[in-house]
Amino acid sequence: MGFFDRFKRTHPEQAPLAVEPEHTPEQARLEDGLSATRDSFIGKLSRLVAGKDTVDDDFLDGLEDALVTSDVGVKTTLDIVQRVQDRVKRDKYATAQELNLLVQDEIASLLLGTSADRPADFAAPLPNHPYVIMVVGVNGVGKTTTIGKLAYRYKQAGKSVVLGAADTFRAAATEQLDIWAQRVDVPIVKQGHGADPAAVAFDTIASAKARNADVVIIDTAGRLHTKGGLMDELSKIKRVMDRQAPGAPHEVLLVLDASTGQNAIQQATEFTKSVQVTGLVLTKLDGTAKGGIAIGISNEFGIPVKYIGVGERVEDLQVFDRARFVAALFG
Repeated sequence: MGFFDRFKRTHPEQAPLAVEPEHTPEQARLEDGLSATRDSFIGKLSRLVAGKDTVDDDFLDGLEDALVTSDVGVKTTLDIVQRVQDRVKRDKYATAQELNLLVQDEIASLLLGTSADRPADFAAPLPNHPYVIMVVGVNGVGKTTTIGKLAYRYKQAGKSVVLGAADTFRAAATEQLDIWAQRVDVPIVKQGHGADPAAVAFDTIASAKARNADVVIIDTAGRLHTKGGLMDELSKIKRVMDRQAPGAPHEVLLVLDASTGQNAIQQATEFTKSVQVTGLVLTKLDGTAKGGIAIGISNEFGIPVKYIGVGERVEDLQVFDRARFVAALFG
């Protein structure tokens, strides 16, 4: 029987859930990366469902506690608990295993899939040429590393990439991105410390067009999200990009550190006020028990998680797949 076959149900807002993912090396790395979250969450869930033949208040309270302590978030936790309660009334279940699968199904249903106009798969055809990606996020979340890994994965998929160092307020940011550009062997457009970030973005797209490059990835400043000046700057960069390539940026990726838990939700709140974030990148999922943030933040903001970081290697930036994620979360 497939992973979700016993409780197959199509949600109006979602495509049908996939069957159990193959146990590939990539899936194994994902399972390893989510081990701390799984040990915390699944341990509690297993004790809840053991020998259960009814969903009572004790079970629902325990489920709520297990979700909240995994940093799923209060709003999403209440959504899941209500969905489970409604589902049990309608579909019933016979065993603890079926109840476990039911909970998995409802959690997976809250994770958004990606759309064809902004594909997450590196090998997928791109809807624009060049395809311009602006990367945002506060300092310390792994933004520059994510850009380097994105460039590597796109290049491995046969696409040409140009990087833009538009975080001109930190000299170290340009240096770090330059190191990544050399490491993955892609060109980079950069200017001096304190240069106009919008001008760097403009020049990067112009260079990509001249090179007939497929993908442009532009770094931006990562000062504290509470500072209004940064948000105004991001809006300006976006407007200037559009003048060089109509519709650009075609993707705005917000990088969040999963280990910060609910603070990541605060950052998402601030960034989504100023730029139209189209996808989330969750880094540092390995080694944290707060992996549930992937569920909560996607559901709360209605933004799909596109990529997740489950290790230090370039291959450990993975395309997010909700069925694979839930399979790894539940082991």
